[in-house]
Amino acid sequence: MNIVVLVKQVPDSGLARQLDAQLRVDRNGANNVMGELDEYAVEAALQLKEAHGGEVTVLTLGPGQATETVRKVLAMGADKAVHIEDDAVGGSDALTTSAILAAALGRLEWDLVVAGAESTDSGMGVMPQLLAARTGAPALTGARKIDIAERTVTVEHQRANGYDVLSANLPAIVSVWDTINTPRYPSLKGIMAAKRKPVETLALADLGVSEAGPAAARNEVLSAAERPPRAAGQIVADEGQGGDALADFLAAEKFI
Repeated sequence: MNIVVLVKQVPDSGLARQLDAQLRVDRNGANNVMGELDEYAVEAALQLKEAHGGEVTVLTLGPGQATETVRKVLAMGADKAVHIEDDAVGGSDALTTSAILAAALGRLEWDLVVAGAESTDSGMGVMPQLLAARTGAPALTGARKIDIAERTVTVEHQRANGYDVLSANLPAIVSVWDTINTPRYPSLKGIMAAKRKPVETLALADLGVSEAGPAAARNEVLSAAERPPRAAGQIVADEGQGGDALADFLAAEKFI
């Protein structure tokens, strides 16, 4: 089975993030790491490979520094990588990004694409669905469990109050939540082996994509401002009327 896992290098969500002069996330001054949910996608792909054989290809779109994330996935156990690196990509929106990734998938042989349910920088959660629309493959999203039997993939689609069971024929695209597994750490042996694994670097011209960046985006950020500091809450000195004051507050905020 040929599995492609999508990963993205993003600013560390544990640190404050800044915007640059173009009102885009500043990726130069941040501590960049692999997207949190991408790690669970990588682990899911590796477990499927271990159960069913085949190989795992990591696919990423990003600047040269994203090589660090690629190497981490290879150290975890992926077999090879495709890194789309082109300065013209900066500022692309989700629609353009999906077109670029779909073009890359068109160069690969794959039975299954595994991705995180959303990226931790934008949080849009639409890439698996966009890729499904562009490739014609079914999308089974928000999985907390993946099973494959012959040419059928079945997932438990996580919901707030339980789960749905979804099935589709391969090839298919699956996105996962952090409830699906516990990602492994790269071993020393894996880190050394990653240095010898192939990484193919592609530019937009290699993919036949001519439109990217802000000029091709369907949306534009016009302004941005710092989030205002949290205001002090209302304090009521309870001198026997605390219950009435609480009720009045809840009623004013339309909770009751």
